[in-house]
Amino acid sequence: MSLWIPITIAAAGFQTVRFMLQKSLSSVKLSAAGATFARFAYSLPLALLGLVVAIQVTGLSLPDLSARFWVFAIIGGTSQILATICVVALFKQRNFAVGITFKKTEVIQTAIVGFVVLGDQVSTGALGAIVAGLLAVLLLSKTPGGDGAWWQHLTNRASRLGLGSGVLFAFSSVSYRGASLELGDIDAWFRALVTLAAVVTFQFVSMGIWLLWRDRAELRAVWNTRRTGVFVGLTSLCGSFCWFFAFTLQNAAYVKALGQVELLLSLLASTLFFRETITRREIAGMLLLGASILALVLSI
Repeated sequence: MSLWIPITIAAAGFQTVRFMLQKSLSSVKLSAAGATFARFAYSLPLALLGLVVAIQVTGLSLPDLSARFWVFAIIGGTSQILATICVVALFKQRNFAVGITFKKTEVIQTAIVGFVVLGDQVSTGALGAIVAGLLAVLLLSKTPGGDGAWWQHLTNRASRLGLGSGVLFAFSSVSYRGASLELGDIDAWFRALVTLAAVVTFQFVSMGIWLLWRDRAELRAVWNTRRTGVFVGLTSLCGSFCWFFAFTLQNAAYVKALGQVELLLSLLASTLFFRETITRREIAGMLLLGASILALVLSI
C-alpha cells in the first residue's frame, strides 16, 4: 500500500473530528470567524514546537523559503481561512453531513484547479465524473421542505456557502502542494512540517489582526472557549500535517478523492452525535457524489 493512502485516511478522520468541534463552538459560543480563528490560534504553538523538535532531533536545517513559496503559502492560507468560515457558517444552514458533502465538491474542483494552475490533464472519464458530481450538488442544493424548481435553489445561502468553500479549498490544496514542492529535494515529511508551520503562522497573524481591528470581543470569546479550542487546535494540527504530507507524495486530486471517506465519517457524526435527520434525497445526493468521486479517482 502506498504511504499516501493511510496518511490521507488519517487526515480525513482528524478533519471530521475538528469540524465537529467547530460546529459545537459556532452553534454555542463563537461566530464562524471565531471558530475558524480558534483552529489557528491553538494549533500554531504545536506546529512551531513540532518544527523546532524535528530540527533539534534530526539535525536538519530550515530550507530557504523563496518568494514563490510564500506566494503559494499565502494564496493557500487565505483560501483556507475563507473556506473554513464558509463551512462553519454552512453548518447553521444545513445539517452536519450535508454541509460536509457540499464542501466535498472541492474534490471535483481540485482537478479543475490543478489543470489550470499546474497543468494536470483531465481525461474523458474524469469529465464524466465531474458531470455526475454536479448532478449530486443539484440534489443537495434544495433546502428540505423548500418550494419551487431546483434551479431556483442554486443561489440560496447554503448552496453559495457550500460551493464557495469547495472552490476555496481546491485552491488551498493545489497551492499547498505547490508550496511544499518549492522546498526542493528534502524528506517529504519535513517539507510538510515546514509548509504547515509557515502557513499556520500566516493564518494566525493575518486573522488575528483582522479580528483585533473588527471584533475584539470575538478574540476574548476564543480565549474563553480554550478548553474545547485546544482540541480544535490539536485535531487541526494532526489533520493538516497529514494533508500536507499526502500532498507532497501525491497529486492533490488523488489525495482529495480518497479523502471522500470523510463523507461516511460525517454521516456517522451527524446521526450519532448531533442526532440530526437525513432525508432520502440528501442520502441519494451523497451517494451520487461519492460515486462520482470514485469514478474520478479511477479516471485520473
